[in-house]
Amino acid sequence: MPQPLGQNFLNNPLIVDKIADSANIQPDDFVLEIGPGKGILTEKLCQKAQKVIAVELDRNLKELLGEKFKNRENPEIIFADILKLNVPEMLKERKISEYKLVANIPYYITSKIIRLFLETTVKPEEMILMIQKEVAQRIIAQPGEMSKLSASVQYYAETEILFDVEPSNFTPPPEVMSSVIRIKNIQSKNPQESKQYFRLVRAGFCARRKTLLNNLSNSLGIDKKTVEEKLMELKLNPQIRAQELSVKNWQDLSQQF
Repeated sequence: MPQPLGQNFLNNPLIVDKIADSANIQPDDFVLEIGPGKGILTEKLCQKAQKVIAVELDRNLKELLGEKFKNRENPEIIFADILKLNVPEMLKERKISEYKLVANIPYYITSKIIRLFLETTVKPEEMILMIQKEVAQRIIAQPGEMSKLSASVQYYAETEILFDVEPSNFTPPPEVMSSVIRIKNIQSKNPQESKQYFRLVRAGFCARRKTLLNNLSNSLGIDKKTVEEKLMELKLNPQIRAQELSVKNWQDLSQQF
């Protein structure tokens, strides 16, 4: 069973170094870390960045983190739920307009955290995230194996898996393999276009075993002949399934509908 609050603490300094190095942090960079835990990654980030803001949900770690960083000026530990924290306002108060997100995030809220930072008004320059390997593979999937998750994340940004992390690098060891991913070149999108895009994606993936033609017709309440014509206009086989489409296909479809 996973730890309370998804707490599986990193224990290998070599993995910590690899994560910090992957972020390519410069001395004038600001870093936002989610879930510092016992501070092993935070400490390394502080050696590289101008300032590290670490948001931790577990107040039981307050004394430990306070003692660990009592002689360092550049970390700021905020005890809050990242999903409830007004991140743009928090950054504005500290006069931060550009930052990098680095995190070993609780696996049960991975999708929510990624969505939060893809859609926020003050987006990170890039994200370096340790997540469950299975989820990482879904995020970077290509046409043929796409899902709502990959179609969503790749709509906003470029993605890549950097390296895998064995369970033995955590205390206690999780029951799954982990991967560190990079999400970069995060784009701002027109809200109306995004709304239409995700409406189509949800409709297309509503029944994974069914064809795109059936899913779009059933979900959008449009007769099959009309849907088929629109697919043919885009040179898409009406019998194609949602997982076979690229992000560009979905964007074209959302304009068609």
